[in-house]
Amino acid sequence: MFEKLITRPIFSVVISIVIVIMGIMGLTSLPMTLYPDIAPPCVYVNARYPGANAQTTLRSVAPVIEEAINGVENMTYMNTNIGNDGSMSISVYFKLGTNPDIAAVNVQNRVATITSQLPEAVVRAGITTEKQQNSTIYIGGLRSERPEYDEVFIQNYLLINAIPEMKRITGVSRIDLYGMKNYAMRVWLKPDKMGMYNITPEEVAAAISEQNIEIAPGTLGENSGENFQYTMTYKGKFTTPEEFSDIVLRADSSGESLRLKDVAHVELDSYSYNSSSQLSQIPGITFAVYQTSGSNANEIQIKLSELLEKQSKELPAGLEFVDIYTTKTALDSSINQVIETLIQAFILVFLVVYIFLQNWRSTVIIGITIPVSIVGTFFGMQAAGLSINLLTLFSLVLSVGIVVDNAVVVIEAVNKKMNGRTVLEATRCAIGEISGAVVSSTLVMIAVFAPVGFIDGSVGLFYRQFSITMMVTITISGICALTLCPALAVLLIRPEEPTGKDRNFMMRYADAFGAAFNYQFARLSGGYMKLVGKMLRNPKMSFLALAIVIAITAIGFVSTPSGFIPEEDDNTLVVTLNMPPATSVAETNAVMAKMDSIIMSKQYSRETAVVTGFDLMNSAFNSSAGTLFIALKEVQERDGGTDIWTIRDELAVELNNHVTEV
Repeated sequence: MFEKLITRPIFSVVISIVIVIMGIMGLTSLPMTLYPDIAPPCVYVNARYPGANAQTTLRSVAPVIEEAINGVENMTYMNTNIGNDGSMSISVYFKLGTNPDIAAVNVQNRVATITSQLPEAVVRAGITTEKQQNSTIYIGGLRSERPEYDEVFIQNYLLINAIPEMKRITGVSRIDLYGMKNYAMRVWLKPDKMGMYNITPEEVAAAISEQNIEIAPGTLGENSGENFQYTMTYKGKFTTPEEFSDIVLRADSSGESLRLKDVAHVELDSYSYNSSSQLSQIPGITFAVYQTSGSNANEIQIKLSELLEKQSKELPAGLEFVDIYTTKTALDSSINQVIETLIQAFILVFLVVYIFLQNWRSTVIIGITIPVSIVGTFFGMQAAGLSINLLTLFSLVLSVGIVVDNAVVVIEAVNKKMNGRTVLEATRCAIGEISGAVVSSTLVMIAVFAPVGFIDGSVGLFYRQFSITMMVTITISGICALTLCPALAVLLIRPEEPTGKDRNFMMRYADAFGAAFNYQFARLSGGYMKLVGKMLRNPKMSFLALAIVIAITAIGFVSTPSGFIPEEDDNTLVVTLNMPPATSVAETNAVMAKMDSIIMSKQYSRETAVVTGFDLMNSAFNSSAGTLFIALKEVQERDGGTDIWTIRDELAVELNNHVTEV
């Protein structure tokens, strides 16, 4: 087989070209994330009981849905959050490797079986079931300095004009608006008037339900033999406060009637008043974007940024979008750093190989195998379902120094067989001797990384990306060493190089450098051999040195801080606030404004987003809770380059000292 590849070098080159093309195809389709998705699949079930408190929702809604969901296929556990505004969300977690689409369907089927057992208001409000990745990829907001654009207007502008287009972006799972400011028809009942007319809230609700309806009135004159036939139209549900105000509650035979406007005030306003939102002390609405499992976070945010830029041009005067948090900044920065390291590693390996081989043709051959192996790896990553992340890129950086080993062995063997032989004969002889060694060394290297791919749990899923990437790269490097390197050797290596005066200035300079390097390397090798000789004559010294190395390693292992993923400065901090129970939204908002003023006075603060009435830790609305997102300036723009951990600690102390109401 290798004989044919050597005698047909063009065929060997074509093999490598195919590997590169397949790698480019894989590269263009691979998702890009900061870290691999190690979180178990999760399905969210959301329901709302309008007008109910947490206790009522806990008694009448949560147990029914939980009992139906419990035991669904591959489920591990579930977590329920209930807000004091009647909202409820259940997070159902599944075993790693479970198909999130199938899991969502299974949960939805379970929920559908118990809708008849739930209160009618819950069913009418709707129960949603959706898969979701447990990571927020973007937090932004829309704000206005013009007083006529209040929170209600801003949120409904988002709901009508921006959110629908955002949801159509491929990979977007859900968009949360931190605030219940949807337009709603508010009916404010007047207790004195209701007592005067002896009417109850139930009668009012029943009258609204009966008269505010959509019906199909049918056709007039159908099959009647008349000349004309009309499809009847009906105005449908009421849309203005005046139409609702005219709803008849009671009527007698004399023609007198009691209307809704007689016992209530009707207005179009916010659905709920349990929350408030500001962006950098200006009224606005904050929203968060979540991605689906396996989606490309980088691509989602590129499309989202393009959409927001387009929407910004269409905004009414005075409105503007604000970026609070995005994973793309950290993702781009981290991946760019790794790519720079990858390029530096390639250059260093190229230089080291040239210094030791001192033959530019051989160095070029070895250098060509590096990009072929690296680029081809992307196809293997795509086939294995991996993503471009810090771990896979880190493994590519490490593999740069590994993939050249087989190529160096092949080219060095060809050069040694050149004495009195043609290049083709030397290549045949070298490959015949070392092909088995190249294959065995490749398999040994694969065996080193293979066990990492069989680790279970989240850790195994995390480091499996590293293991598979290394194995694919090493495999392709072995293929290149036995196909591309012999072919290029036949095409590029020359049996004799120019000597004496035929060598140009650069060649003579390289010769002088090579001679000096060989002399110093020979001295270093001689010193090393003397040291080895002494160690062999005195084994105690060898064991003492080994013990010292082991002791230093143990001390370093114990003293080095441990962690699953290193912390990174992503320019974002989150502050959560919990006031005494039953604190009003107005009081909580006053405390949040105080905290916001302290934070915005700092030089390192870029933007803030205050959400009063929302408990981020429990994902529930609560009048005594609040959440404050802090968008920091870039590290180089902060005074003294203060890192995020120092800022966090300083803010924690200052807020606790000045905000005593908590």
